[in-house]
Amino acid sequence: MFKITQHGVNRLDIELSGKLDTEEMKFALDELISKSKDIKNGKMLYEIIDFHLPSLGAIAMEFSRSPSMFGLMKKFDRAAVLTDKIWLKKVSELEGIFYPGLEIKAFNSDQRAEAEDWLSS
Repeated sequence: MFKITQHGVNRLDIELSGKLDTEEMKFALDELISKSKDIKNGKMLYEIIDFHLPSLGAIAMEFSRSPSMFGLMKKFDRAAVLTDKIWLKKVSELEGIFYPGLEIKAFNSDQRAEAEDWLSS
């Protein structure tokens, strides 16, 4: 499941759980593009509840959309990632290198208040 909720004018909350297939990835990316079209200096709160690697088709779908994703990520300044998996925290923060101007910080799942404070600062 990939759920995107608009939270105010310039913030998206994203919830990921389970395994994404090609159709779910396409829907998720379309929704992300749609919901972020008017965002400037945006923030994201990304909650990873139960992560499973996406299907190969889903990965291919994401790579095929890389150019538009780079443009989309320029709309955001900060992203907080909530997860209890250490390797996902490291990968998330490392991903910030690929998106200049986007600062990504990972938090434990029980640190939602701290993540919210960091996004607001």
